[in-house]
Amino acid sequence: MRRILLFAALSAALVLPAAASAQGGSGFLFNRPRVSIGLRTGYVLPRISSPLFDDARQWYNLNQFDFDSPYIGGEIAARVGERWDVALDVGGSESRSLSHYRDFVDQDGFEIEQETRFRTVVATLGGRYYIADRGRRIGRFAWVPARLTPFVGAGAGVTWYQLQQSGDFIDFETYDVVGDVLQTDGEGFTAYAGLGADLSLGKQFVLSAEGRYSMANGDVRGQYASYDEIDLSGLQLIAGVSLRW
Repeated sequence: MRRILLFAALSAALVLPAAASAQGGSGFLFNRPRVSIGLRTGYVLPRISSPLFDDARQWYNLNQFDFDSPYIGGEIAARVGERWDVALDVGGSESRSLSHYRDFVDQDGFEIEQETRFRTVVATLGGRYYIADRGRRIGRFAWVPARLTPFVGAGAGVTWYQLQQSGDFIDFETYDVVGDVLQTDGEGFTAYAGLGADLSLGKQFVLSAEGRYSMANGDVRGQYASYDEIDLSGLQLIAGVSLRW
């Protein structure tokens, strides 16, 4: 199901701007674009290496890929130099996985089942450096965008998260099976580095693709407060369409 969602999201990112390009033509702009706004979609592969995730995978039949999830977000970018942009990005992702205890069943021999939800929202402010010129000026009034412009980027921000497990759990003092909802949420400082490229589609539309790796840890609260922190690091593979002017 997640592969289908990823394929559909990336297909939309490719097809929609192509249609817009067919309407607008290649052409030129009278001035260099100064601002762009766009939508982003893709996939998030969290690292999940902290003790909280380790215990979840040990007790329940969860693996690392159960926390992968589709991503959706938006970006506003401003040109601050010939090859420099400053960009504000906000986006989120959520995974949902069914699980059961690896080594225990109830008194009737049935699996003791839960649902695990892991949700993140990330807001970052970063810089982007374009390795090649993004266009060229012709005469006094025309500016022609380059077809393909690779870039590198880095920035920092905040990641908010929520981890929730709902279902049946074992009370290891009485060995009774009880229904419950276990939850923790919080936030953590985030730093990222990325590599990507912009593909011009007509005069004002741009298709962007980027891979980012983020480093982040968050505080743990609620029923999971015995853990020191939760790992919020991971890889983002994102693509999207921007309108520039």
